[in-house]
Amino acid sequence: MRRLILDHALLPHGWARNVGLDIENGTIDAVHPDASPEGRERIAGIALPGLPNLHSHTFQRGMAGLAETRGPEGDSFWTWRQVMYRFLGSLTPDDVEAIAAFAMMEMLERGFTSLAEFHYLHHDAQGRSYGDIAELSGRIAAAAHETGIGLTLLPVFYAQGGFGGAAPSEGQRRFINDVESYSRLLEGARKAVAGLDNAAVGIAPHSLRAVTPEGLNEVLAMAGEGPIHIHIAEQTKEVEDCLAWSGQRPVAWLLDHAPVDRRWCLIHATHLDRDEVKGMAKSRAVAGLCPITEANLGDGIFEGVDYLAEGGVFGVGSDSNIEISAPGELKQLEYSQRLKHRARNVLAAGEGDSTGRTLYEKALAGGAQALRRRIGVLAPGQRADIVVLKPDHPDLAAVSGDRWIDAYLFVASHSAIDMVMVAGKPLVKDGRHIDREVITARYVRSMRHILS
Repeated sequence: MRRLILDHALLPHGWARNVGLDIENGTIDAVHPDASPEGRERIAGIALPGLPNLHSHTFQRGMAGLAETRGPEGDSFWTWRQVMYRFLGSLTPDDVEAIAAFAMMEMLERGFTSLAEFHYLHHDAQGRSYGDIAELSGRIAAAAHETGIGLTLLPVFYAQGGFGGAAPSEGQRRFINDVESYSRLLEGARKAVAGLDNAAVGIAPHSLRAVTPEGLNEVLAMAGEGPIHIHIAEQTKEVEDCLAWSGQRPVAWLLDHAPVDRRWCLIHATHLDRDEVKGMAKSRAVAGLCPITEANLGDGIFEGVDYLAEGGVFGVGSDSNIEISAPGELKQLEYSQRLKHRARNVLAAGEGDSTGRTLYEKALAGGAQALRRRIGVLAPGQRADIVVLKPDHPDLAAVSGDRWIDAYLFVASHSAIDMVMVAGKPLVKDGRHIDREVITARYVRSMRHILS
């Protein structure tokens, strides 16, 4: 058992001082506010539960910044996607692992302690399966093992190129499976994570445009009680194409044709009408919001005010990893709502409430639900995932309580992070991952190979 004492910690009932944590096999066994320091390892600073990252494509970290040159026509998500297809052309399994490890390392350094990896890169550059169909899932698992991040691996089912069973394009050939090969892929992914301490597997039908209704039903039967994630209603063109195909908007169609419940995470859900907002909130599915990527791609702004008013649940993810920052995602979420409504402190729970704490606690709860893991709270029975902020950081030194979180999210960002633990193991010290040099060197070698 590891016995810690935290100077300050955010517990389920609020802030506490001198918090004793008893950690057994990575899980919090007991919490003791106002504990004696005798026989305990002191962790100086301000301790928060680690934030779950509920949506990422780690390989896209390698193309960050490569799609910021204006093209001859109006740039959009769809032109960005063509850059992504070209980037995939030379990625080897070693590259996939190196980029994933670098992205996961940055996630840990920047406040995320667990990850739902929406993994749709399965085959070689010609679209052929590797000898082990789950080869690249294994590389994601290996990166998680090296970095120590808690992993929920979501192998993606991607079968079509558009609504109504349209044939996939050449750029999508590395993603494609039928139901039978996906079943084998899923089994391989489960074997790949079996040796990890903090890992689980769910399923991810890519989107309504990439699966048929029949295929969706078949892969849902493979989910069991695990998480189910799906991209939906990210772009207005996607909404228009879904209407043309089915006569319904994407979220409305999904709610009518699938058993959407607490297991589900609906990624983006950017473009909702009023009925969809209500239906999605009522389903208790998690809205998987990726505000930095959604801004970078020009997706649009989520209906945050109406959704929360209906009791909706949300979490945040880093998606394309154009900029990895747990506090940055929450800040961008609030700022997008401020721009939309021309107001301030829009998502705070009520008068007198901290916007930062409201955002952080809601994202903790939604992220834990989306990953289907016992995380996101410093309480007995929960994995000991902890982010410790520097008490002497200039933006935190003169404040206390909820102002610490406000300063962390809106001012200091990840520069305020001192230590990060996953399952009670320190992985980040003095703001740097313990294996930063090795992971970074391998990433740089891969990027030079890819971009040469």
